[in-house]
Amino acid sequence: MTNPDTGLIEINGVYKSFSQNDSVIQVLDDVNLRFLPGEFISLIGPSGCGKSTLLRIIAGLTQADRGTLTLDGVEIHKPGFERGLVFQDPTLFPWMNIYENIAYGLRSRKVYREEKHRIPEFFRLVGLEGFEKSYPHQLSGGMAQRASLARALVNQPKVLLLDEPLGALDAFTRMNMQDEILKIWKEQGMTTVMVTHDVDEAVYMASRIVVMSARPAKIEKFIDVEIGRPRRRDDPEFLELRAKILRILHFAGSRVELEYQL
Repeated sequence: MTNPDTGLIEINGVYKSFSQNDSVIQVLDDVNLRFLPGEFISLIGPSGCGKSTLLRIIAGLTQADRGTLTLDGVEIHKPGFERGLVFQDPTLFPWMNIYENIAYGLRSRKVYREEKHRIPEFFRLVGLEGFEKSYPHQLSGGMAQRASLARALVNQPKVLLLDEPLGALDAFTRMNMQDEILKIWKEQGMTTVMVTHDVDEAVYMASRIVVMSARPAKIEKFIDVEIGRPRRRDDPEFLELRAKILRILHFAGSRVELEYQL
């Protein structure tokens, strides 16, 4: 389990723009956030507002133009094993079986010999026992995403970053995977930041929701989700909060009605 006193993310005055066709597109505009150790954060907002860009900056894959990001007081400038990242597509190595994919992080850190005994724990954690020798093309979408989660978790990161990890799954698999991710989050205790376009998903999973405005993105609203767990999607509190977020998003972007899977 992750140390409960680690995983504090602080984001101060972050700006980001991209050049496109001889013009500059401002994506993030003075973003300030603080994610506490062990929180489950959902980032939600209109499509193209910069949610995934912000997540990639936290991951160290993209650099901010201005501002600072720190993890436990240490500035983030590049990718690191203390931050695990899962994309919408599983991005497994097709030439490796599932065991080799999950072990890859340990080999990259040159600690495979010392820590390989832990790998079965992560097969159990994501429910993939018996599929160690299977290859990615032999798995369903949900199973492949479970393998991606295990690969991100095997390095025992302080922070788990999820970039719409369930967006490509069918509705029933998606709901099952939501419960699996919540189970892992509770068991491992790491700070988790998830980008999603699905309001129901954000309300169901998050302990706090960050609503971002249309591009250039600012922080529109912080919402503490005080509904007890496990949550029911037909609970009046759930439906009331869902409606509140949709009202906020109506003002955050002009195309909200196209962006949500309800």
